[in-house]
Amino acid sequence: MTEPVTPTAPRPIRRTLLSQSWLDLAFLHWAVPPEAVAPLLPTGAEPDVLGEVSYVGLIAFRMHRIGWAGLPGLPYVGTFPETNVRLYSVDAQGRRGVVFRSLEASRLLPVLTARIGFQLPYTWAKMSIRRHGETIHYTSRRRWPEPRGARSRISIRIGEPIEEPSELEHFLTARWGLHNTRRGRPVYQPNEHPRWPLHRAELLRCEDELVAAAGLPQIAGPPASVLYSPGVPVRFGPGISSP
Repeated sequence: MTEPVTPTAPRPIRRTLLSQSWLDLAFLHWAVPPEAVAPLLPTGAEPDVLGEVSYVGLIAFRMHRIGWAGLPGLPYVGTFPETNVRLYSVDAQGRRGVVFRSLEASRLLPVLTARIGFQLPYTWAKMSIRRHGETIHYTSRRRWPEPRGARSRISIRIGEPIEEPSELEHFLTARWGLHNTRRGRPVYQPNEHPRWPLHRAELLRCEDELVAAAGLPQIAGPPASVLYSPGVPVRFGPGISSP
């Protein structure tokens, strides 16, 4: 049975593996047929759907102070812009999550650590986040690995706070783990954080090559959802191997 979509984590984390904060997030999402993304998910996961469609997410934000095992977060190495391309997944145990197809980051050491230690598809990129009043600009240009030079340029204008998110807005943001494969075995990595503070957002610019570089179908037209959040503190627990 698939667990319900809940605004807070359904499974408390008893031991912290990683801590961090996600700040100044832009959430862009496009609807896609589930069968178009199913082959891109790891073993043990299938597309999570709402209204018979799944979604591709392009999420730009500022990673802030990654810390290990409850230790204080690192101010320089652990703080950097990030942009990820993600899909929405559910496993045989009913746990909803995300699957990352790529994660651009501007610090090489965290990129190598995540690729080697967690087998996540992090890439090294030249990136920036600039804010002018209620407008935020996110830019990224990949340095390594291929395809080098893949770009993303996003600009949004922050709108009013959302008092009660819609079913779709909960579905796209209330995600309490990630599905991945490590050493050939399916793994679910749980996380928890406070309820998202969400705002409406107006998309001013989106010139993106990262979705295509991640092997996803070509997206066309405006996003189905554009949101902003000032951010949340996050904790990750140890990965759970699936049967």
